[in-house]
Amino acid sequence: MSTVKERAAGFLLMCAVVPLAVLGYLLLVWIGVFGPNARGRAGVRALDHFVNATVFNGYAWESISSHAWRVREHKRWARFVIRVTDRFQKDHCMRANKREQPVVDLIVKAKLDKQTIF
Repeated sequence: MSTVKERAAGFLLMCAVVPLAVLGYLLLVWIGVFGPNARGRAGVRALDHFVNATVFNGYAWESISSHAWRVREHKRWARFVIRVTDRFQKDHCMRANKREQPVVDLIVKAKLDKQTIF
């Protein structure tokens, strides 16, 4: 029963969030061209975390770069991401993981990654 309840809550939440996400993306494009850099970086970071959680099945609080470094031994996509980012900034993924891994460890230890709707 809790699975049905969780799925229903997720569906209703997504019905509200997806239109706002589209609006957010359009605003991010506008801000990226005309707005303050700090706001643009925050939006790109949020988008990065969203893609990591949905496309790469990672943690929502971790960037694609950090996730790639963490799973580089087992995932082909991760090695590809590392190679691409190294062209722009040497050891980018390693540094991202070094910065973000303590947060990942804390959240997993506190079980904040577990189901919240029962």
